[in-house]
Amino acid sequence: MRGMRRGVLIVVSALACLLAGLFSAAVLAANGPLAMLQTTTGTTATTTTTAPTTTAPQAELMADGVFIGKVEVGGLTPAYAAVLVKTQFDEPLRIRFGRRTILVTPQRLGAAARIRLAVDQARRAQPNARIPLFVTLRAGAVSRYVRALAKRFDKPARSAELVGLRDNRPWITKERTGRVLKQRPAIRAIVAALRTHTRMPTLIRAERVDPSATRARFGPIVVIRRESKVLNLYRGMRLWKRLGVATGTSDYPTPIGRFSIATMQRHPWWYPPDSDWAKGEKPIPPGPGNPLGTRWMGLTAPGVGIHGTPDAASIGYSASHGCIRMRIPEAEWLFTRLRVGTPVFIVRA
Repeated sequence: MRGMRRGVLIVVSALACLLAGLFSAAVLAANGPLAMLQTTTGTTATTTTTAPTTTAPQAELMADGVFIGKVEVGGLTPAYAAVLVKTQFDEPLRIRFGRRTILVTPQRLGAAARIRLAVDQARRAQPNARIPLFVTLRAGAVSRYVRALAKRFDKPARSAELVGLRDNRPWITKERTGRVLKQRPAIRAIVAALRTHTRMPTLIRAERVDPSATRARFGPIVVIRRESKVLNLYRGMRLWKRLGVATGTSDYPTPIGRFSIATMQRHPWWYPPDSDWAKGEKPIPPGPGNPLGTRWMGLTAPGVGIHGTPDAASIGYSASHGCIRMRIPEAEWLFTRLRVGTPVFIVRA
């Protein structure tokens, strides 16, 4: 029995030793490099920190397709839209007058755009909205500018003028057509361009002003050649008719100079002039014996006129008391061609 117990004790002791060895191996394995690696990795994972991330706020943009006036601002910030609209509005207007182009800024015309209001409306607008850009105008600014243009471009008409005789023929200066700017239509066109934000050329026009007298239509001019006993009737500078006359005697010569028709009478009375040769004479009524014939064209020379005469034989001679006599039919013809104010030149030739 004692022998069996001793054998069992030996076996138990051997098993205990074996179990103790296995336990030591397990402990070594648990504390080995793999276990250390796993421990290190776990520690690192738990101690790694991630930097916090922040998202910048997105800028407010206009909706797509939004217009302010004629400027597209869709997709822009309000600040940039305001700059763009102002840049476009500040572009100068182009005013066209004939072949001339004048550039003028809206500020010079007293115009200001309400950009802040338009941008504020556009910021809240739906896509593809069209926001009006209102324009304010300083009272009278456009009118003053147009008046300044008128002073620059208006050109007064210049009528043809009779300056005198050259070689005993009338000499008339050449006329010039004038122009005057149409101010009211110009003001309306400029204001419309400002309010509609148009920068295409704005046309302004002038009205033609015709001279009151031209060379071609100057009217009749009489040139009497005293020594030649000829009356030349001109249409402006062109000879129209040549008629024979009688002029004053050497005692009562026809005056030389520039005169005009002062009075015209049909079937005139003859009244004795205040002169020695007419003393005792009485007035003569119209009729066949009237020394003035049937027509009287009095000059600005006192007591001197162009008239008919019943003494046709005196034509071509120095026979009157200073007047210019004509045959009665020719005096009647001339009477219908002249008017009060017609220039009359009397020359020695």
